[in-house]
Amino acid sequence: MKRILAAFGAALLTSGAQAQVLGFGSAPQGSIGYNMSSAIARVMSEDAKIQSRVQPYSGSSAVLPLVNSGELDLAVCNVMEIDEATKGEGPYKGRKQGNLRVLGVIFPLYSSIFVKKDSPIKTLAELKGKRLPYGFSSQLTLERIVDGIIANAGLARKDVVPVLVPNVVRGADDFIEGKLDGGFFAIGAGKVSEVDKTVGGIRYLPLSDDPQAVAAMKKLMPYAYVKLVNPSPAFVGLAGPTKLMAYDYLVAVGAHVKDDVVYKIAKSMYENKAKLAQSLGAFRGWDPNTISKEMPAAFHSGSVKFFKEKGLGSPK
Repeated sequence: MKRILAAFGAALLTSGAQAQVLGFGSAPQGSIGYNMSSAIARVMSEDAKIQSRVQPYSGSSAVLPLVNSGELDLAVCNVMEIDEATKGEGPYKGRKQGNLRVLGVIFPLYSSIFVKKDSPIKTLAELKGKRLPYGFSSQLTLERIVDGIIANAGLARKDVVPVLVPNVVRGADDFIEGKLDGGFFAIGAGKVSEVDKTVGGIRYLPLSDDPQAVAAMKKLMPYAYVKLVNPSPAFVGLAGPTKLMAYDYLVAVGAHVKDDVVYKIAKSMYENKAKLAQSLGAFRGWDPNTISKEMPAAFHSGSVKFFKEKGLGSPK
């Protein structure tokens, strides 16, 4: 009888381990972060046989501390967020998130300020005195990204009219309602398509790649760069090839997640670009070989093991 009970207990433990569901924190539904998370969760489930539950929050500023504490397991964020969170700088000053690791780097986000398609505003410099979204209390780095975009055109926050919003989704809704003259959102998100259809079309304003303009942008957003983005079915708001701000996005993971689990997730992402692109068109432009691109934060040891086996290098 004791042996039967012991075997039954072991079976329960094994079943519980297999049934473990990872918590995948994300930005609100409609955001590019939510779309990224859902696409990655799909390949985790179908290829790596690792189940996860995508849990939308108000923004990455709320999610990363939960990954750090072990209440969540994964999240997507931008390079500036992982840098400041792991160093305890910027909005995380005095709150160093020392248990965050990088699982893998995905594609850069491209963004700028957008206006209505028929707006007389043609350049970023013409946003002077106009209403723009600011605050982003749930996505704190985004305020500085907006600062960096307008700095590229020689503008500062004092030159525009800030309208406080908690996150990009609320900012998009305010643009639809006519409370903003310019909106801010990364291209390729479902919410951008909604805005485009609702207001009769939108148009992203181009950035300049002049060295002085780029330097002004980088002073506020050090990890940003200017990239020429071509029109694509996955992107709305581009009238033609348009220079936009680019900054890398990545998957963050808690140090508490086991090496073999992280290894399997990294492997499933690397080997399933086509499936990722089926869920989110922006993955079509992703080069899986950049998954190990150097970042200003430590990679998880499970990811490093996979990178070494694939000959992708050994990031610090």
